[in-house]
Amino acid sequence: MIRIENLTKSVDTSEGLLTILKSVSLNIDTGAAVAIVGASGSGKSTLLGLMAGLDTATSGDVALDGQSLSAMDEEQRAVLRGKLVGFVFQSFQLLPSLTALENVMLPIELKGDAQANEKAKRLLARVGLDERGHHYPNQLSGGEQQRVAIARAFATEARILFADEPTGNLDTATGAKIVELLFDLNREFSTTLVLVTHDERLAQKCDRIVRLVAGEAVSDEKTSARDEEVASV
Repeated sequence: MIRIENLTKSVDTSEGLLTILKSVSLNIDTGAAVAIVGASGSGKSTLLGLMAGLDTATSGDVALDGQSLSAMDEEQRAVLRGKLVGFVFQSFQLLPSLTALENVMLPIELKGDAQANEKAKRLLARVGLDERGHHYPNQLSGGEQQRVAIARAFATEARILFADEPTGNLDTATGAKIVELLFDLNREFSTTLVLVTHDERLAQKCDRIVRLVAGEAVSDEKTSARDEEVASV
């Protein structure tokens, strides 16, 4: 589903050339859940942005579902994201002028789906917010806003979900509930999940953990999460 080959990202600074990512290569299978972990400044959010086609690499390539991002212009990458990708951000990224329901409806409407209202209502109910659909983001708690953001991410039945520190702005108890919801929906929709986090407990819930240090992938480890899931069936 995702193939990364010798991905490098460098930027010019007042002190010279700064290399943020150094020849990172990685393959992620369909339906896998992979955590990208590392200290602040290790390049994990940069890697996520490149994987999602939100930024362009200095060298190397990313392919989503066999389609090379380096061969596309920004408009083509945007079209591909619209077809394949959903996002969950630390800062929620809800539109403040839209209600919870309208925020979830928006990506469905952009795809021309006449059933946007019904689908959005079902997703809000799935995340436990069926009675909060008429509220605006500033009328919702942080946990509720993140649940709306998760509903929106799954609204278009995206095949790939990128999550950047999805519990970073939440307290521990609320974050735990959001994590459980995120993984439940991920299994329901058979989505490929790529998760950036500094939280080791969250990372251990994924199938694999890729560790970055100073822009380099220093390890790629399988976790026990998949074995535990199979054993529980």
